[in-house]
Amino acid sequence: MSRAGHARPVPTRSLLVRDIQILATLDPELGDIRNAAIYVQGNVIKWVGASCDIPKTYATADETISLPDRVLIPGLVNTHHHMFQSLTRCLAQDEKLFNWLATCYGPWQHMTGADIYISSKLAMLELIMSGCTCSSDHLYIYPNDVCLEDSIRAARELGMRFHPTRGAMSMGKSKGGAAPDSTCEEEDYILKDMKRLIDEFHDVSRFSMLRMGLAPCAPFNVTQDLMKAAAKIARQHQGVRLHTHLAENEEDIEYCRETFNCRPGEYIKRVGWDKDDVWFAHCCCLNDAETKQWAEAGVGIAHCPSSNMRLKSGIAPVRKLLDNGVKVGIGVDGTASNDAGHMLMEVRQAMLLQRVAGNGMPAREALKVGTQGGAKVLGRDDIGRIAPGMAADFVAWRTDGISFSGAQHDLVAALLFCTPGLGPVDLSVINGDIIVKDGQMLTCNVKEVITEHTKHSIALCSHMKEQ
Repeated sequence: MSRAGHARPVPTRSLLVRDIQILATLDPELGDIRNAAIYVQGNVIKWVGASCDIPKTYATADETISLPDRVLIPGLVNTHHHMFQSLTRCLAQDEKLFNWLATCYGPWQHMTGADIYISSKLAMLELIMSGCTCSSDHLYIYPNDVCLEDSIRAARELGMRFHPTRGAMSMGKSKGGAAPDSTCEEEDYILKDMKRLIDEFHDVSRFSMLRMGLAPCAPFNVTQDLMKAAAKIARQHQGVRLHTHLAENEEDIEYCRETFNCRPGEYIKRVGWDKDDVWFAHCCCLNDAETKQWAEAGVGIAHCPSSNMRLKSGIAPVRKLLDNGVKVGIGVDGTASNDAGHMLMEVRQAMLLQRVAGNGMPAREALKVGTQGGAKVLGRDDIGRIAPGMAADFVAWRTDGISFSGAQHDLVAALLFCTPGLGPVDLSVINGDIIVKDGQMLTCNVKEVITEHTKHSIALCSHMKEQ
């Protein structure tokens, strides 16, 4: 078998999901529908409406699922992750970004392809069970035999819609960077591998399950030449997007000033990353001019509230960004700086953190950022809402438990206001495939994944004091 596994076949059967207590389509024309139904043919939504109005054409299907006592929404879209970090949670618990990284490099430099596979699988499980149906991943460290195919195999096995990025670090300690040399690569090899992965895996078609991105890690561990070269490669291929970390905290801004004699806005102009095929993680420390620049350029942002709080990075000005027309999605970030990958909780944190900053963010707006916002950031118009012609990606939670008791008047908002007490999704459909049913994962043995992941984590964390 190929190291990347095999692409899942596109489903051909029909699926009718009906009797849904409340369906939040997040579509401006369809809105919320009570006692709702969705008809799916293959991997595409064909009809949406009230169960009592199902046309005869869609009254029967190869499989019918009844969902009373459920709230159903479009699948959430995760725009920033480092899935390998699920192996190293709770390290450097009180440090800011750079000291946290210095601690984590010790274990990370010992990772193997097997570590990447099992960490990606567990990270995707966590995402799927918390409502995510599409995720990016930023794998920027390639020691030993690590390759991107290890995470692609995990996504294919589980059925996750996946946007992997070929990340990279090229400036190790011997070249003035902070990372161990063993975690860095030569730039000629990085660029060659970027081209190879695009040729082998990138699928730009509508409803694609795998689209590639290129993602030099950050201005402080790659050269400007690599940033420019990656952009050139990406723009030779339709739908290949560019991603990196930027303006994460004040130390990041200071590094940019000291090293490049400019702020992030000028830096991205120099390297040609001020285009609408780019999205940046974090951007906690943008000034007003950069906010305007991002909007005019069409640049996207992955907002990672939990990681930003954990690493004392600050609060991204999401309200201002949205009001200025900047594309914003939600990212759980790596599970070593979050230290969870709970996608619905991350949307909740985004909603609450803007309120801490003195700004408003209603629950439904937060849900739109976590779905349609993420889709736009990743360059997709086929996911993020439930409507005819859209990909069949949707998730549902039971509403008959403790957390929803007292919130029956607005079950959609309750998904975010009452998140901490919610269980995993009751249903997850991705690309028309039923991935979770009755709260049970259908595409893997969860206990076996956890057991194997724990073994790898213990072994890796035994190197914790190394740098």
